[in-house]
Amino acid sequence: MQFKLLSCEVLTREVCHAVVRTQHTVDLEFTDKGAHDDADKLRALIQHKIDETEAGNRHYDAILLGYGLCGNALAGIRSQKIQLVIPRAHDCCTLFLGDKNRFHEIFSERPSTPFSSAGYMEHGGTYSHESGDFLEQQGLKASFNEYVEIYGEENAKYLWDTLHTTKNEHSQEIVFIDIPELAHLGFAEKCQEMAEQDNTEYIQVEGSMRLLHKLILGKWDAADFLVIQPGENIEAVYDWEEIMRSKKT
Repeated sequence: MQFKLLSCEVLTREVCHAVVRTQHTVDLEFTDKGAHDDADKLRALIQHKIDETEAGNRHYDAILLGYGLCGNALAGIRSQKIQLVIPRAHDCCTLFLGDKNRFHEIFSERPSTPFSSAGYMEHGGTYSHESGDFLEQQGLKASFNEYVEIYGEENAKYLWDTLHTTKNEHSQEIVFIDIPELAHLGFAEKCQEMAEQDNTEYIQVEGSMRLLHKLILGKWDAADFLVIQPGENIEAVYDWEEIMRSKKT
């Protein structure tokens, strides 16, 4: 099969590592890390690249998206001619960890904790992902009564207790996601050194290429991926499991 893959540049090494191991033909295009600073601009950029691909002469069986919801930037993204495939992920942190459940395990009680990876270290600016207001970015900034109206009282209480940690509780931490295939590059050691200089607690967790390998190999099970058919767009769900769904345009 032939794929077009659009992804943030912070995943360049991971994506290229996966592409050389697939039998499929994959044409790559990366967007600048700084595009994430404005969700509306990132959405417009990704949609433009999808429209441009669909208008081209080259045949593709699917357009693969190496993003998560990314501060709602992917909400509303649509397809006209070619199916889109996107991992069920809030942001690239899940792609580095390889599993949305692993993301929930590590970050559910510390949703605004900065994280880093080889790509964040390599592509300048800051050495970590500055998440800003995580709740607002993920569409979860609402009153408790609004949660009850949307999710029911029991689920609303769980969400409220999980997401509303003290703002500065984890502000002096940084989580580095160390993918074994890239460990030899030394970015974990560099991140630790920088964290120590900033008097920030350094936490290292093991990442995984699992999701990216499945994306590029074409193994798109519904638990891990959303497949958008032509005439549909991406609708955000904001939970820990489904995260996003398809919607007829």
